[in-house]
Amino acid sequence: MATVFRPLERLRVPRPSLHPGVTGSGSACCRCTLGAKRYLLTDNIVKLKEFQHKKIAIAYNLPGTKEIYFRNLEEKLTQNKLILKEELKTLLYLCQSLEDVQLAKAVIYRYHAENKNFTLGEYKFGPVFMRLCYELDLEDSAVELVRDKHLQGFFLDSTSFNILMDMLFTKGKYERALQVLIEMKNQDVRFSKETYILAFAICYKLNTLESLKICTTLREEALIKGDIICRRAYCFVVALALNKNGGPPSSGA
Repeated sequence: MATVFRPLERLRVPRPSLHPGVTGSGSACCRCTLGAKRYLLTDNIVKLKEFQHKKIAIAYNLPGTKEIYFRNLEEKLTQNKLILKEELKTLLYLCQSLEDVQLAKAVIYRYHAENKNFTLGEYKFGPVFMRLCYELDLEDSAVELVRDKHLQGFFLDSTSFNILMDMLFTKGKYERALQVLIEMKNQDVRFSKETYILAFAICYKLNTLESLKICTTLREEALIKGDIICRRAYCFVVALALNKNGGPPSSGA
């Protein structure tokens, strides 16, 4: 479906925040979040440590070596053989470099092509791949895959998009994070409360009239759908509105 947002290219370059650290005096709303650069997502969502521990366990219990495992998968790709779910799961946990991830991407494309009509109730690979990219600082690879039309349906969960936006946000790549948010909306992935926190934080950092309009649109849509927007998310909306309008947004109904 068509996005309600305007093209990203029309956004202006973010201006420096008028409240860089939000220290000293200020409203309680601003103090609660605007000084927080890391993490917008909590550890129980990113689950990076849990992911790393599982990587160690899988590598330890792997029959044979990683090199043999990778070679067998490469042969499967070459011979156009079926990729199994457990093979892809294990592969994602064995990746340790960009080169490894290149193989993982090729296997993901093959696996999705073979199974895209049988995703209901299936294991969600998206969050695992995003945690891998988070660990290896490969946000470009992650953005490439979520925006690829050939993989639509592979990242059906909000957690995948949320982890990627958090990764981009912590690196100051706010416009790219907005691209991911727009892609998430265009793919009709349901927003979670964490998505709204990320969305409004990204818009606050962009600090433009365009990003304020995006916030307003998302708030209105959330009210219509009955989605929950937590106080932490509203802090970013209020701060952005104060920057742009000199006053907080109307509550709406």
